[in-house]
Amino acid sequence: MNGWAATALVLYLAWAGVAFGVRAVVQRRRTGDAGFRGISGRPGSAAWWAGVVFVLAVLGGAAAPVAALAGLPELPGTGPGWLRWAGPAVALGGMAATLAAQGHMGASWRVGVDAGERTGLVTGGLFAHMRNPVFTAMTTMAVGLVLMVPNAVAAAALVALVTAVQLQVRVVEEPYLAAVHGASYTAYTARVGRYLPGIGRHRPARPARA
Repeated sequence: MNGWAATALVLYLAWAGVAFGVRAVVQRRRTGDAGFRGISGRPGSAAWWAGVVFVLAVLGGAAAPVAALAGLPELPGTGPGWLRWAGPAVALGGMAATLAAQGHMGASWRVGVDAGERTGLVTGGLFAHMRNPVFTAMTTMAVGLVLMVPNAVAAAALVALVTAVQLQVRVVEEPYLAAVHGASYTAYTARVGRYLPGIGRHRPARPARA
């Protein structure tokens, strides 16, 4: 148990350090801007909760293996042992996909949204197949963590992450991109899935019959 928890902690801290710390340094060197925009919306709004829950999810991801090392028991019915061995592969895949998707964003990479800022619409690389590959990759990383450390903290962190992503995408980012890019973004959403290829494409409303 401690071996799995220690491995999960190392992988998670490495992922967080590179995805947020190293990426911010690279972004600043390339553009003069680290890319952090903070939490959107007024306190108590859906946009605000998206940011708050996201922060809690990230912290929970680190807390899960720490709790396991401290003796927190696993959840009952965690499945066959081979699932534990799949955890590192899933987590590493999520790590690699996170970094690839961030790289494909180029100068448009941001953590959070500034409503008064105009960034380019990224449609290449992984974004040609799904509109939110960074969030898909982060969720994959969180699933790998649950497989390695199947305790209540890891499960709660995964639920929090999924909730935060849904709020951030639907309440904050999609309205922002639609307002900034208009028809170009609408056309993009019609051909590319939200989180997975082909799933969650926007289907324009059919005109009402006379």
